[in-house]
Amino acid sequence: MLRFTTAGESHGQALVGVLEGIPAGLPLLAEHIDEQLARRQQGYGRGRRMQIEQDAVELLSGVRAGETIGSPIALLIHNRDWKNWQETMSPAPDAGELAQSEAKGLRKRAVTRVRPGHADLTGLLKYDRVDARDILERASARETTARVAIAAVCRRFLTEFGVRIGSHVVQLGDVTAARPEPMPDDINVAADASPLRTLDAEAERRMIARIDEVKAEGNTLGGIAEVVATGVCVGLGSHTAWDRKLDGRIGRAMLSIPAVKGVEIGIGFEAARVTGAEVHDEIDPEPAAVLTGGVRRRTNRAGGLEGGMTTGEPLVVRVAMKPISTLMKPLATVDVATGEGAQATVERSDVTAVPAMGVIAEAMLAIVLADAMLEKFGGDSLRETRRNYDGYLSQLSRRRGG
Repeated sequence: MLRFTTAGESHGQALVGVLEGIPAGLPLLAEHIDEQLARRQQGYGRGRRMQIEQDAVELLSGVRAGETIGSPIALLIHNRDWKNWQETMSPAPDAGELAQSEAKGLRKRAVTRVRPGHADLTGLLKYDRVDARDILERASARETTARVAIAAVCRRFLTEFGVRIGSHVVQLGDVTAARPEPMPDDINVAADASPLRTLDAEAERRMIARIDEVKAEGNTLGGIAEVVATGVCVGLGSHTAWDRKLDGRIGRAMLSIPAVKGVEIGIGFEAARVTGAEVHDEIDPEPAAVLTGGVRRRTNRAGGLEGGMTTGEPLVVRVAMKPISTLMKPLATVDVATGEGAQATVERSDVTAVPAMGVIAEAMLAIVLADAMLEKFGGDSLRETRRNYDGYLSQLSRRRGG
């Protein structure tokens, strides 16, 4: 139902996003998007780039008088750092530069000492380039800015149906944060107040100390963020085909985030270590619980998904991010210009971006859920989608005699 694409390089002029399939009549302002862009830039351990960029969106199409009109929504986010990179990243050839380096195909700030763990070397070989900057500028996590902007539109759509998505950091390196019980009503209000977007104040202090220690070593840290969606109705996704199963779609979306290496839904890998009685969620009647079909699960170890479909319980996804591949104390590599051993290039980077990754994971979940909502309820206008949605909830109520 939804289709989106992004374009742009990390130090290019701008990032562009195009989103198709949002119904007409959805109230949408630039402020709704800018709020999410600002959340993506926060977090202790981020690099200087976050101080340079103050991301703000420009709505180019698909919105008129504060409402979507059903046509593709085009978004533009200028890179403020472009002014420092115009000579390097300009799409126009420079005659003098080309004359001097035509044989090598290198421009200023060329990258030939490829970084282990990054797309540099593999992309350079695949696309037959000699300068890894042609690869790293697009492979950079800066691209996710456009995804967060696109997802902000999807979040705005989901809000119309009572769906709320939040995230918090549950692990940074070897420091684990306790998950509070009960969870805050609004996870993001609580998490965004923390410089590491964690809900455990004691763990936050240890995380900050660990980041400072690792930064002094010229090293980097990864971690895990948990994303929770509430207000999701039963029945999104399908068991009938592999590519309609919602857990598969969520996994694909999360693993598309740069540096993400693992995804768990509910208790995830722990389910493989215990018995069925310790995994599956027992079910009780609950006639008033319309979103779950008139039942309530005693636990939520499945994380809100069974058989590739939502159960109506909170959707819980954990996303694991590896340490960033740019180290201030670089690792050994090969200089592709000479074929000799070398130390990897050092690009401006973060010590950790796990807090931001949680926000990006929220964004990808919002896109998947908005797509699943439109797949099930359709609608060229928001009113039509709402009629279909309300009719479905009425049907669920009638099944329980409500």
